Amino acid sequence: MTSYLQSLPGTGDGIVIDIGTGDGRFVSAAARANPNRFYIGIDANVKPLEKPSMKATRKPAKGGLPNAMFVQAAIEGLPEELDGIANEIHIHFPWGSLLQGLVLGDEKVLATLRRISSDDCVLEIVIGMDSERDGAELERLGIPFLTPVIIHSYLIPKYAAAGFELVEARGLKADEWARLETAWARRLRSGQGRTVNLLMFRVGSDKT
Repeated sequence: MTSYLQSLPGTGDGIVIDIGTGDGRFVSAAARANPNRFYIGIDANVKPLEKPSMKATRKPAKGGLPNAMFVQAAIEGLPEELDGIANEIHIHFPWGSLLQGLVLGDEKVLATLRRISSDDCVLEIVIGMDSERDGAELERLGIPFLTPVIIHSYLIPKYAAAGFELVEARGLKADEWARLETAWARRLRSGQGRTVNLLMFRVGSDKT
């Protein structure tokens, strides 16, 4: 993992949830490196979950991961069993409706993230956009290209209202985001002109 992930505020062993996990690379790599934490990968598309889920259920001697599981669910309908359990939530390179909800600061999406978070939860979001290559999709989703002004004047206040206090907001250099253990990061490594933003929050002390 990259240096900024290694410097995340400490959350003990805990439970880590990866939303929009895709083929589960991040969950599998992190679970293998941190056997005392439990990792849950969630994606709305069941197909990419089949392979990592099958691997995780193998015996540890054959590469199984007893501290990892995968769940098929959309952000709009996360199971109640996840309520209040997450010490960390990671969302790397979201797309489609998940990206839309996060960039617009949709109240239902943010309420869901707060619902599954514990009192000490850290929320880390990495969003990548290319104004030319992604322009048509951004227009279809009705979301703006993220600029520092939009992030600080519009988006961060939305998250604050939902109970998430800002820890860090900055652009990531190509050599940082390209090392993320995700399929999207691998596909986008050669892309030029892509802007990648890190948004990191912690659940506020007034969470009820």
